[in-house]
Amino acid sequence: MNTAEVRQWLRAARTIVLLSGAGMSAESGVPTFRDAQAGLWADFRPEDLATEQGFRADPRLVWDWYQSRREGVARVQPNAGHLAVAAFQQRHPGRLLVVTQNVDGLHQRAGSPGVLALHGNLAQDKWLEPPRRCCDPARLQEGRPPCCPACGNQRRPAVVWFGEMLPEAELAAAEAAAGACDLMLVVGTSGVVYPAAGLARATRGRVVVINPEPSALDDAADAVLRGTSALLLPDLLEE
Repeated sequence: MNTAEVRQWLRAARTIVLLSGAGMSAESGVPTFRDAQAGLWADFRPEDLATEQGFRADPRLVWDWYQSRREGVARVQPNAGHLAVAAFQQRHPGRLLVVTQNVDGLHQRAGSPGVLALHGNLAQDKWLEPPRRCCDPARLQEGRPPCCPACGNQRRPAVVWFGEMLPEAELAAAEAAAGACDLMLVVGTSGVVYPAAGLARATRGRVVVINPEPSALDDAADAVLRGTSALLLPDLLEE
């Protein structure tokens, strides 16, 4: 399968879903979970940093680690793949929807509207416990982490930790879009993390996998393009 044929599919598609994974952000310099032993988790166990239990056991450790991740992500920029997607959306409003497993916000920073972030957003916080009337994000007691000065409810990163459900509204919207789209681009994902990976198997439209390495979704694809998103997407989405 060559890019010219996939480009024809894109031109003919009325609705397109782009499902992006960690590989797309890796091209901007964001470490992937698969780089675990040398990257994000090198000095820690994932259960110590990415579970509610880990946060409750050592809130300062987890908060500081996520703050360091935020600082690292703030230093990187959307790459040519992110920018090509956003430019296509600006030229064709409402035709392409981004569904991402990434929490780094690079799609949003590139200018993509209405991004469905299935695993949350690293730049945002939320309450650890259900908020009470006294819990006001605008009036926090400083700390690591900050908390409500009245009841002590702590703020935590607004990302999906291991053992947590994906946000219902975002997942439902992604499932509806995947089921109805004419074409799905699966970009930079290993295809092993569910339920996100299941979106590619649920669509009735064509599926195009874009990845430099084999993925678990290659067997569900109508076309597999070997290459990075920053290299291939600008060419596929130009008009």
